[in-house]
Amino acid sequence: MKKLPFIVLGASVLLAACAGNPSRSGGAEVSAVSSAEINRGIEQLRRAEAYLLQPGDLLEIKVFMEDGMDRTLRISGGGTITFPLAGTIQVAGLTAVQAENKISEALKTYLNNPQVSMLIKEYGNKTVYVLGQVKKPSAIEIPPEKSLTVLEAVTSVGGFTDIAATGKVRVLRMENGSQKTLDVDVTQITKQGNKSMDIALQPGDVVFVPQSMF
Repeated sequence: MKKLPFIVLGASVLLAACAGNPSRSGGAEVSAVSSAEINRGIEQLRRAEAYLLQPGDLLEIKVFMEDGMDRTLRISGGGTITFPLAGTIQVAGLTAVQAENKISEALKTYLNNPQVSMLIKEYGNKTVYVLGQVKKPSAIEIPPEKSLTVLEAVTSVGGFTDIAATGKVRVLRMENGSQKTLDVDVTQITKQGNKSMDIALQPGDVVFVPQSMF
């Protein structure tokens, strides 16, 4: 069965602002990056880290050759979904593949060799993504009841690489349905002590560090 790609809330539609002509930061050219490249990076993180489903995640579930059973369901606070014929199933704490298999097993009583596919349409947790020229591109969680800033996020993934354009970090965000790109000059934070530049991240934000082209 061909697997469907993960889709990250907001990230698939807000990145066009990153493409285009190179800009300059601190006397060095900054390489352009396409929305497709960032989307691929996020998908790779999700797959590599074997994301575990959580309450609040919105799932699109399909059964091959059974169009009438297609459902878009949000995982309840108790970690369950209710699917036709299969009933109530605990899916929180499972990977998407494990959840597909669990639903398939529940459907075998009623269907011959059911093939279930699952797409995560929205993520209910507080994940942000740090991509580009950092030591370990990762998906990280905003701590409960605490903010997470751009510099804290970059530090948590090992810091910048030697070729990072630290003066042209971008925070990519969906806000009230609109695309938004926030430029953050981290050199002003680290070298000039301008802490007002170190903005707090929101769930679904993508922190992208471009490469300097010397």
